[in-house]
Amino acid sequence: MSLKLEAETGFQAAFGYPATGVWSAPGRANLIGEHTDYNLGFVLPFGIDRRTYAAISLRADKICRVASTIDTQIYQLDLAGQKPTGLDWALYPLGIAWMMREHGQQGFDCFITSDVPVGAGLSSSAALECSVAFGLNELWQAGLERVELARIGQRAENEVVGAPTGIMDQTASLMAQSDSAVLIDCRDLTTTNVKLGLSEKNLVVAVIDTGVAHRHSDGGYRSRRDACELGAKTLGVSSLRELDISDLPRAKVELDDLTFRRVRHVITENQRVLDTVSALALSNLDSLGELMAQSHASMRDDFEISIDELDLAVATAIESGAIGSRMTGGGFGGAAIAIINQDELFTLEKKCKLAFAAKGYKEPRIFAVKPSQGARKES
Repeated sequence: MSLKLEAETGFQAAFGYPATGVWSAPGRANLIGEHTDYNLGFVLPFGIDRRTYAAISLRADKICRVASTIDTQIYQLDLAGQKPTGLDWALYPLGIAWMMREHGQQGFDCFITSDVPVGAGLSSSAALECSVAFGLNELWQAGLERVELARIGQRAENEVVGAPTGIMDQTASLMAQSDSAVLIDCRDLTTTNVKLGLSEKNLVVAVIDTGVAHRHSDGGYRSRRDACELGAKTLGVSSLRELDISDLPRAKVELDDLTFRRVRHVITENQRVLDTVSALALSNLDSLGELMAQSHASMRDDFEISIDELDLAVATAIESGAIGSRMTGGGFGGAAIAIINQDELFTLEKKCKLAFAAKGYKEPRIFAVKPSQGARKES
């Protein structure tokens, strides 16, 4: 059964009548540009061919109900009541409804299905938020642009869920195009499609899911963001986007060592994003691989968001013939990505599983993803 059909049949079973329509949005992998989004910098993500589907129908009252294949519960929000709290996974779609309530006071029923791995650094939360936001935008006739929906998704995650994330994930899930990454300037949310052209070279993006789940509402993510804000304030700028490589000597003098290393990661990562766009335009795969290696080292050593399993995944990918590899997502668990020849994918999977077993780690999941289209109406 397709996920779209599963959403439709799940809706009928949960609520006793057919859904008006189904909308979907992809998870995302970030090629490069980590923890730069909330510093108003550059990121280069792409949508993946794993999606979340939301079957939705409007109600006659102000009650919003959501259900899914995750559990058997139906979660509820009254748009005329208080801001939602608790609610487990349902806080994401109901948070979207709460943040969009000025654009539509009509309640709805919604059933969710998805094949985006949860906690793997592939933005399962953004896919959930954006599929629901895209559907409500149509049903409520809100007329919001995709960039406005991205801002609403970020606000829902920040203000309702309590995760201090940037805006990359929602923007990628809404703006992605097939066979392309999207260069996002997080200062003004302008986007530029960057053709990847991987299939022409028999290359794929392999995801190595370590099985170590992360939670962005935990303290590690917040402390990194706080350090970046402290660094910007100390250096007299509104955001780290205002700085470049030439500012690093001054930063080293004026900041304590920990804050300096956090700032150095962001400044150098911004430059790596722009350099990666140039490398892709020139089909310079050696340069692309080196930039991915530098990015991972910076996240491991300066930003300190990698873990042993991610470091092992990256090292094993390179040993297996990958052009480049790095952890992707917010860190503290999740997945690494590797750009590798299609013919080497089985070798990568075999070597990763052996390497993880030798360390006593949980068996990783390895699968290829295709750069895919952003949010869309399915029916």
